[in-house]
Amino acid sequence: MSLLQDTLNVWWKEVKEMSHDVGVLIFFLGLPIAYPLVYYYVYSTELSRDIPVAVVDESHSDLSREFIRKLDASPDAAVRARCADMTEARLLMERSDVYGIIRIPSSFLDDIRHGRQTRIAAYSDVSSLIYYKSILLPCSNIAQDMNKGIKIESIGATALSDRELDIAREPITYEHVMLFNPQGGYASFLIPPILMLIIQQAMVLGLGMAMGRTREKNGGLAIYRGVSGYDNPMAVILGKVFVVFPLFFFMALYMYVFVILGFDLPHVGSYWSWVGMLVPYILACSCFTIVCTGMIYRREDSMLIFVFMSVPLLFLSGMSWPSVSIPPVWKFVSWLFPSTFGLNAHVKILSMGGNIATVGHEVTCLWIQTIGYFIIACWLQKAQIAYAERHGSVSTAIERMKSPRDGMATDPQETPPPPAPQKA
Repeated sequence: MSLLQDTLNVWWKEVKEMSHDVGVLIFFLGLPIAYPLVYYYVYSTELSRDIPVAVVDESHSDLSREFIRKLDASPDAAVRARCADMTEARLLMERSDVYGIIRIPSSFLDDIRHGRQTRIAAYSDVSSLIYYKSILLPCSNIAQDMNKGIKIESIGATALSDRELDIAREPITYEHVMLFNPQGGYASFLIPPILMLIIQQAMVLGLGMAMGRTREKNGGLAIYRGVSGYDNPMAVILGKVFVVFPLFFFMALYMYVFVILGFDLPHVGSYWSWVGMLVPYILACSCFTIVCTGMIYRREDSMLIFVFMSVPLLFLSGMSWPSVSIPPVWKFVSWLFPSTFGLNAHVKILSMGGNIATVGHEVTCLWIQTIGYFIIACWLQKAQIAYAERHGSVSTAIERMKSPRDGMATDPQETPPPPAPQKA
């Protein structure tokens, strides 16, 4: 039979099996539809304002009170409590009345007067990085601003003109501009790469559960015996790819229209460049997933193996952690996953305004992964077919032993004993 006919037979068999599996449908349809909406709902505010903090002022000086006033006036933090000691402040934090503690030591004013460096301790609830950023950023800015005034007093400001004071206060004027995310919003930073990661993880979990179903129904075999086309390794891989590729391509379009455009997330790049990147990314994810599902023997195995990988993959991609700071070993590990190149290409096009030429390196790597994982998947499928040809009869024997008929022995090799002789 031709390759095309075998591929169509495999495709139709996989479609029927997956469409009758509720777990697979949840990962293929429910997860890509619901997760982007949940993530945007959580981070839709972009920025957190007036995060409640408690202050422990052990200095009780004019400078410490000035620091507290400026902190309370900042848009990021709000002083909700002034505590006598750290024990009282810690109790407020344990009750979630505040999400941060600012401690000004008793030596604060004396250190400044004697020209010694002083320290202000900032404690943050790191259950959300938004709290950490909203507490640390205003403290750093206020400390830098107060340092300028202290510097002028230390050099004797009375003998200087206004222009000389400005130069002494700030010898180098700089302006901080955050490119591609000027407001510093968390949703604009986090949601775009997560959308591409959701595609890979949903595909791995869904196909992994489908593979577990296949093995459970076929006595541990990874193919359906007696179904035309499953004796052709290339037809099996192509049939599975043709099942997931159009489905997840449609899901990616849904994310673009209803999440990126609907919620006005960054989309300054070319739509067609994004589509040109999307095709090799989904193909690479498909072949990568088929290779990974070779280690799946039960439906729940995919949940145990692949769910925990979402956060590490986000860090390894260079989105949440600078890629230049990732050790070479882990950087090599990240190259094994399509998400590493897909996330970077997605952000470069939609968030940074690039085109298909800008992401040429990422697209090339995705095509290399597609070809490489396709060859590996065909080789593994060929090994599965050879194994099934040697051990395929085992599943039939097991089914006979599980459901013996009345009057028949459970062992197919066993024959019933002859009847006892009757007395005349």
